[in-house]
Amino acid sequence: MVRGARLGTFVAIAAAVAGLSKVHAAWVADPPYDYTGSFRFGWSILLVVVTAVIAYGLGLPDLPRTGRAALAASATAGALSAVALSVVQLVTGDALLPRFVVFATAAAVVPIGLVANAIVRRGTTRAGQRDRVLLVSSAGESSTLEGDLAGPSVHPAVLVGHVDVGAASPPGSRALVESDAGATVVVLDRSAQAADHVVAQAAVLHERGIRVRTLSQFYEEWLGKLPVSELERASLFFDIGELHRARYGRMKRVIDLVLGAVGLIPFAIAVPLVWLGNLAANRGPLFYRQDRVGRFDETFSIWKFRTMRPEPAGTLVNEWTTEDDPRITPFGRVLRATHLDELPQVVNILRGDLSVVGPRPEQPRYVEELTEKLPFYGLRHLVRPGLTGWAQVMYGYAGDEADALQKLQYEFFYLRHQGVALDLRIVGRTIRTVFGSQGGGR
Repeated sequence: MVRGARLGTFVAIAAAVAGLSKVHAAWVADPPYDYTGSFRFGWSILLVVVTAVIAYGLGLPDLPRTGRAALAASATAGALSAVALSVVQLVTGDALLPRFVVFATAAAVVPIGLVANAIVRRGTTRAGQRDRVLLVSSAGESSTLEGDLAGPSVHPAVLVGHVDVGAASPPGSRALVESDAGATVVVLDRSAQAADHVVAQAAVLHERGIRVRTLSQFYEEWLGKLPVSELERASLFFDIGELHRARYGRMKRVIDLVLGAVGLIPFAIAVPLVWLGNLAANRGPLFYRQDRVGRFDETFSIWKFRTMRPEPAGTLVNEWTTEDDPRITPFGRVLRATHLDELPQVVNILRGDLSVVGPRPEQPRYVEELTEKLPFYGLRHLVRPGLTGWAQVMYGYAGDEADALQKLQYEFFYLRHQGVALDLRIVGRTIRTVFGSQGGGR
């Protein structure tokens, strides 16, 4: 439903731009002209792309939860696309597209966004009613799953019941098949899967049309991560794109180089602006460098625009950073809120230290600590770390070891499913983070 609405939004925007351009060429312009044969055809494609990206960044069609929020997002998307094209035309000094097309497109985005959002909200409501989860597990697992379902998810679901594996295991027990929770998904943890009678009861429910999943499968499909409680060495023997698919690894590096080169433009523009901002509210060095652990445990220096006060010599500064850290300067908060502080990392991308998408690199001393405490933490270093990643767009800010454990589960999911499609999905979610319409981590 959501994918269809997103594609429909893009198609509708493209159709609106093309239709309005044809109307202008045939009936508004004097004299009329051939739209597809004119230079304006290429610029109209740019208008489609800019409008679609801005609309997606603002959360359309799936993030607004009310019609009023969808109206605000749609109107803003239309206005920003018109402003963006106007700025381009001002810089080039040429009327690349008629004002009729630019402003009529801005107006057309509003009904397109409202209709697409209404379709998604109706489909999401139905999906939420479908996914009612009955968990069969050992004691203690239900509270963990309930807490995870309350957090970010790929598909909405609610825990409606729990059957202790001990009660459902004895031969003759019908605790599972007679459950009146009204579940549409039955989830079995590892101990439940090892109990033959539990599996037999789950098979009966499966024949009734109820979906049955292992706990790991459910976490992957519904929550977009792998549960640490289910991890064992054998379960991590899966192909990793950068290691086992040479073509993907090369393609990923080429994309990194292209995007890194493009990123040099906003980086060059930002340097004098950040320098001026530092003079007013962030006195000190322009850049900040810090050692991070990269691919194959190699250490490199990551570059950022500095956002914190310079610390006196001898002061320990490498400690967990919180979102409301008092060391962050006023201008530093602006840099962090807009993610402009990350721009210098295009240099790291071009050097090969970072990829655009991958697990975020950590400081060496934290890697050492987390490797001792978290199972299989070192696996994340089999791929090149990223400017953004699945854990960042799904979970957000990590400020302590508990957060690191949560993010590790998302990183295992990324390692298992690494590919161009997931990378593009992460880039799309990151765009929404930068626009501020979706949560986001660093």
